[in-house]
Amino acid sequence: MSDFNDFGNAQVAKLPRHLKQFIVAQNYEKYTPIDQAVWRYVMRQNYSYLKNVAYYPYIKGLQRAGLSIEYIPDLQTMNDNLGKIGWGAVTVDGFIPPAAFMEYQAYRVLVIAADIRQINHIEYTPAPDIIHESAGHAPIIADTDYNNYLSYFGSIGAKAMFSAKDFELYEAIRKLSILKEAADAKESDIAKAEKELRYISENMGEPSEMALLGRLHWWTVEYGLIGTLEDPKIYGAGLLSSIGESATCMQSDVEKLWYNIDTLNYQYDITKPQPQLFVTETFQNLINVLEEFANTMAFRRGGTESIMKAIACKNVATAVYSSGLQVSGIFTDIGVNTDDALTFIKTTGVSALAFANKQLSGHGKEYHTDGFSSPVGKLKNSSKPLENYTTDELKTAGIVTGEKAELVFESGIKVSGQVKEITIKDEKVILIAFTDCTVTENNGNYLFKPEWGIYDMAIGEKIVSVFNGAADKDAFEEITLISQAKTHKHNYDEKTLQLHKLYKTVREIRKSGEGFDQLAGIFEELKGKHRQDWLCALEILEIVFHKKLYHQLEKELMVYLEIKAGKEADHTKLIHDGLHVIKNPVSQLIIEND
Repeated sequence: MSDFNDFGNAQVAKLPRHLKQFIVAQNYEKYTPIDQAVWRYVMRQNYSYLKNVAYYPYIKGLQRAGLSIEYIPDLQTMNDNLGKIGWGAVTVDGFIPPAAFMEYQAYRVLVIAADIRQINHIEYTPAPDIIHESAGHAPIIADTDYNNYLSYFGSIGAKAMFSAKDFELYEAIRKLSILKEAADAKESDIAKAEKELRYISENMGEPSEMALLGRLHWWTVEYGLIGTLEDPKIYGAGLLSSIGESATCMQSDVEKLWYNIDTLNYQYDITKPQPQLFVTETFQNLINVLEEFANTMAFRRGGTESIMKAIACKNVATAVYSSGLQVSGIFTDIGVNTDDALTFIKTTGVSALAFANKQLSGHGKEYHTDGFSSPVGKLKNSSKPLENYTTDELKTAGIVTGEKAELVFESGIKVSGQVKEITIKDEKVILIAFTDCTVTENNGNYLFKPEWGIYDMAIGEKIVSVFNGAADKDAFEEITLISQAKTHKHNYDEKTLQLHKLYKTVREIRKSGEGFDQLAGIFEELKGKHRQDWLCALEILEIVFHKKLYHQLEKELMVYLEIKAGKEADHTKLIHDGLHVIKNPVSQLIIEND
């Protein structure tokens, strides 16, 4: 990423290489005049409605994040503003894997989908878009309690174990969201993708840590309410950016429940309005619930159960020995004793060893190409764990560089060979390398033979933590599974390009306060050549209504739009909502003093 642009933002500049791989350029010039009109329509609707139901002063929040009602935000302006509150923003291509999304949050960087919804999905889009990400997430970022929750959630989510099924689900959701936003998608393809997604989500089995955290994220960050059950306010970005659902969610048929650890039991469907929503009294309560869940996770618990989660994951994970040594790779096997305690762990394929999240010199995946296995536990008849031995105690136990040694673990695993090197970090023995080494279990089964080369034995009485991904991700060059499915780029026909020009002219007239005499001609062209369009006519009506110009044209526009609203069910609510905002304007004064 030599051409990486950090926008002069400290948080974006800190992003590690494995996260930079998801970033795409915003390409601001690709937004069409219709895209800009869609942004403006949604933002005006949002403000008109949300000023009464959003938890925080919506416009003040927008301004602090570098957003306006008038224009799709550009990333530089957002970063200049978010930088002042210790956050940043980057653009990506649609949905990115949950673990990466979480890690961005931990780095205090908002991930914004570069695309904007099509006009036919103006009320709600199944795909992430710039309206959802910036108008939904960004305005509340200025609230310190909330942004602390967001970054803390990210740091915990980045460690969550996921299952192989989770990745299938992510791919299915991404595929469906791309199809639904593609102008040329066939209904049959969409139906097939919906069926695939339904099948995968109905056959997920036991939910993984990532799946459960995903639920907590959904019911807070995306769909959360705050306050009381009787009169809650919206803070969830999914609601704040959906002009349809932000209104319907407040109705009594959508059940309101207190947000607590039991919320984990509620699944969600991204394609449907939510049957219930959860209310928190404070943002601190969100952190408390998250903390309660984090205490059940593999990265805090360690042990046999956590390594089993790593094996189920089928992707790179890291196990941390009580000495601090970290083993990263794809875990495939374990040994356990009669008490279900671990006796050894094993990875297959490229692996790496690290300490304090930094790869140990000479122990990267180029060296450990065929996996890694090592005992876990104490030596037989030893009063203290091997990692706590002093240099003198190592000598007494016969563990001396250059000499033969035989170690027998409580589990019965026997290691005998010549000590090549002893690695000590922070006064803990973390690794002993042997040459001419044989490792056997107490049933005589070979775990290592001399002809296999040098035996690097990890030291540690217990596995204290297991988390998703490599310990030193950049050294491991962890190219996360980046989806091959890309969002569709639009090619516009001549007729659509003509419509873009009309939208652009209307915007220029509104902005400059000149050229009002062109409006009647534009309206005639809309009626003649672009009968499917409704938003441009609405924008013309807005100008003539507020300027009190051309009374006759105003009446014609009003009749035209009312007839359209009556005939076209898809547009009825959109047109009526648009007319409502024109007649009950969001005045500049309110915007400045919100």
